[in-house]
Amino acid sequence: MKSNTRDLGDVRIIELGGKITIGSGDVKIRELVSQALDNDKNNILFDLGDVTAIDSSGIGEMVACYTTVTKRGGQLKLMHLSPKISDILQVTQLITVFDVFDDEREALGSF
Repeated sequence: MKSNTRDLGDVRIIELGGKITIGSGDVKIRELVSQALDNDKNNILFDLGDVTAIDSSGIGEMVACYTTVTKRGGQLKLMHLSPKISDILQVTQLITVFDVFDDEREALGSF
């Protein structure tokens, strides 16, 4: 999995790409969120536009990160879901947990 982070105002945008799977992507997501929180960036936007695959471990880690961020008084939102990831979130009913956006400006304005 590859990643890039950038800050816009008080929002940390974490751009993810490749596979978010057990043993690689899931651990990396946790580290990226932990770094953001350590830098007082409690509002996090995952850009999933370049993610090619995600497994149950990746989904589980996204939910764990959501819980961690929320407990710290922040928000974690998703942007640029592929049809495959959108389907997974629909089937698991997690689409009702996460705020999901197609447009970065709209996503940033929602924080």
